[in-house]
Amino acid sequence: MEKKIPQHISVIMDGNGRWAKEKGKARVFGHRNGVKAVREITEACAEVGVKYLTLYAFSTENWGRPSFEVNALMGLLVETLKAEIATLNKNNIRLKAIGDLTGLPPKTYKALLQGMEDTAANNHMTLVLALNYSSRWDITNAVRRIAEECNSGALDYSEITADTISQYLSTADIPDPELVIRSSGEQRLSNFLLWESAYSEFYFTPVYWPDFTKAHLHEAIASFQNRDRRFGKV
Repeated sequence: MEKKIPQHISVIMDGNGRWAKEKGKARVFGHRNGVKAVREITEACAEVGVKYLTLYAFSTENWGRPSFEVNALMGLLVETLKAEIATLNKNNIRLKAIGDLTGLPPKTYKALLQGMEDTAANNHMTLVLALNYSSRWDITNAVRRIAEECNSGALDYSEITADTISQYLSTADIPDPELVIRSSGEQRLSNFLLWESAYSEFYFTPVYWPDFTKAHLHEAIASFQNRDRRFGKV
């Protein structure tokens, strides 16, 4: 951990359902155990000096799952937010969220807003939850807003640059992730931070998310530290 620590790590937390199935349990059992990994990895990132940790908690595509699983996930999110605020404050971690948040169930949305308000003054690390999020939704929304600005005369289309688009994304005040981790052996982004991950380093592990520990995080960071990041240059 003595080398450069990535300032922003994003994680696609995958494998909860398969983890539970292999144990003969319902998928919800896997999600509940995945919360333990969230707690451990969040605290581990804060310990080593990561400034931003973004977790892909619920995508817009996840609404297509069975309703009982979606309802359980939303209930678990409310439960977890209420239970973990004290820990976040203890570790000086601020909570933030990206995505179409108003599309969440009212109780979930209320708990999320309360959590962000209760941790707003913390400044050691920012935990970002991607909820009801998809990168294509975010980019489409950004393009729509830019078009509105052009139509109103507030922005000239000739002035639009890559930086302009970044400023209209929900991640505008968050640095691009330097390291993207995906658990469970899958090797795809699944509509997560597509624009922001243009030059991210990727780390794929076969470990299911409920089994992902601090040691696995350290392995991912060590892998990142051994990469030669040239950003298209020599």
